[in-house]
Amino acid sequence: MPARKVIDRITGNVMAVAAIGSASLLIVVAGALSVRSAPFLLTVPVTDIFLGSTWMPDEGHFGLLVPIVGTLLVTAIAMAVAVPLSILSAIYLAEYATERVRAKVLPLIDLLAGIPPVIFGVVGVLVVVPAVASLAATLGPLGIPFFGTTDYNTGFSVLAGGIVLATMVFPIIISISEQVLRAVPAEIREASLGLGATRWQTIKHVGLRMAFPGMGAAIILGFARAFGETMAVLMVVGNVATIPSSVFDPAYPLPALIANNYGEMMSIPLYDSALLFAALLLMLVVLAFTVLARLILVRIERGMAHG
Repeated sequence: MPARKVIDRITGNVMAVAAIGSASLLIVVAGALSVRSAPFLLTVPVTDIFLGSTWMPDEGHFGLLVPIVGTLLVTAIAMAVAVPLSILSAIYLAEYATERVRAKVLPLIDLLAGIPPVIFGVVGVLVVVPAVASLAATLGPLGIPFFGTTDYNTGFSVLAGGIVLATMVFPIIISISEQVLRAVPAEIREASLGLGATRWQTIKHVGLRMAFPGMGAAIILGFARAFGETMAVLMVVGNVATIPSSVFDPAYPLPALIANNYGEMMSIPLYDSALLFAALLLMLVVLAFTVLARLILVRIERGMAHG
């Protein structure tokens, strides 16, 4: 066998081993979390875990309802802010912007995706939190549902966490949505325009309709990123273990619960196991949404390849 083929085969095998090793890390992490979470699941009833609102490990209370609700609220606000702005930005970049503008803006968006979360957290503390506190002072007295003032109107709140998370998921949604919009065949656009449709009608009824699955995958990936983010949320959300009644109230999401408590008071029975179960729960949710998004994108790529 020629030396070139031998080298190619060895290189391929080495890469295959590296790929399998990387993928197996997920199984190792999930297995380790499952094993360490087992004592907690075998001891505490499931209803107490998911419906209990008291987190007092020293008294044997491990209710995760408050962190779960906090995580969902912060993520929901983040997606409510990020999705419309990201989709509109992607439409502009894909359909209206010139190549010169696109060449300047897209690298900046990619750069935004690489900024460490702690930087977003610092900016949130310095800029977003004071702005939210000022907004609370303005809207609170008006009595608007979910925008009322409470004893916690310091700016460290669900709304602050949602805004910071929204800026972190912008790059994911914008980048993927812009790519799938530009992947719509030009022939279909031209046919729509040839039938008398305006540019916006073509974008709305042709471009967006064909790109909808890919944009949905982008939104799902953004949700997964927001759901599992730790550091930036921990810095701005307030970390008070109560179920928020207003967007100006603080919350205590699952990532913040794990980051704040792991390593402390591990002499308490089941404390370590309870936190690792919270980590396992967080990992499974993020994994499920990430896999779903990837399956949608793979299906789109196959459809384009056969089309």
